[in-house]
Amino acid sequence: MRGRFITFEGIDGAGKSTQHAGLIAHLRQQGHTVVATREPGGTPLGEKLRTLLLTEPMHLETETLLMFAARREHRAQVIEPALAAGQWVVCDRFVDASFAYQGGGRGVAWEKIAQLAKWSLDGLAPDLTFVFDVPVSVAQQRLAGTANAPDRFEQEQMDFFERVRAAYLRIAAENPQRVKLIDATQSPETLNALIKETIATIYL
Repeated sequence: MRGRFITFEGIDGAGKSTQHAGLIAHLRQQGHTVVATREPGGTPLGEKLRTLLLTEPMHLETETLLMFAARREHRAQVIEPALAAGQWVVCDRFVDASFAYQGGGRGVAWEKIAQLAKWSLDGLAPDLTFVFDVPVSVAQQRLAGTANAPDRFEQEQMDFFERVRAAYLRIAAENPQRVKLIDATQSPETLNALIKETIATIYL
């Protein structure tokens, strides 16, 4: 039996990474074999590309192509083998992030991103995607409260993240069967319970 593919999306500071880790722990407690992964990254090559993408200035289309290069490797080396083995794959960002960040944020043509997705993923798509939605001002307050140095994306201005957020809302509206839009201003405990309830209702 094919495994399940769950992805977490949202602007920086939305709180998705905390909930990503929480769902992985929950599923493992339920006895499932879970592959925890992220994008960009997920493979040795992908992690090297991640470092470049988060630190090195580059043309917006170069950035888009590198994202898909890392994703293609991720698909081949991690995601598809795990799903074929009946495992759960829980990924922090996937192809929706390219539509949101490179499409919405950078202004790369949506059609170009769709062509890259079709070519590199060959129909692979998440079974369920959680999109964590939060006002940009709230997200930036959260990021300011962390000790981590901001990466190249986190250093972008507020209007960039407004465009990214708008793209995520578009994705959620256009894919209601796959995407669960979540009000991420709620407490981590409430979000954790909501995610568990959603997973249990659909799969467990």
